[in-house]
Amino acid sequence: MDIHECFEKRLLRKISVDLEKSKKSLETAKTKLEEAKRLFESGFFNNSLTNAYTSMFHASRVLLYKDGVQEKSHYAVYIYIKEKYSGKIPLNLINSFNFLRDERHEIFYGFEEKINKNQAERAILDAEEFLAEVEKLYKND
Repeated sequence: MDIHECFEKRLLRKISVDLEKSKKSLETAKTKLEEAKRLFESGFFNNSLTNAYTSMFHASRVLLYKDGVQEKSHYAVYIYIKEKYSGKIPLNLINSFNFLRDERHEIFYGFEEKINKNQAERAILDAEEFLAEVEKLYKND
């Protein structure tokens, strides 16, 4: 699926630019990242990873709202970020966002997913870097 299909299927749709929602999504992304760190320190690695992913998701929404786009699908957010921002956000972080999206799905809906300390730590580090990149884009435009 590409960005055009996402719009055709209404998984993404054009809205008015909403800088207030961008700002709120940025605050939420920061909060979720801090929660991920606290959960990690307490040994809740599954929850830590899902909060790291949620931080990346909300960081992505910062850019979507700034661009005047509303999402209806987590996968469509990944497609949008990959197609619109791969020249501005390192591809390894965009790919991590997608990988963590899959991991989150398995944690929520699967039966066997068990995240270890190293996986949770990597998720937090990637979320920190992703958020820093998004903040630069948010502040520089």
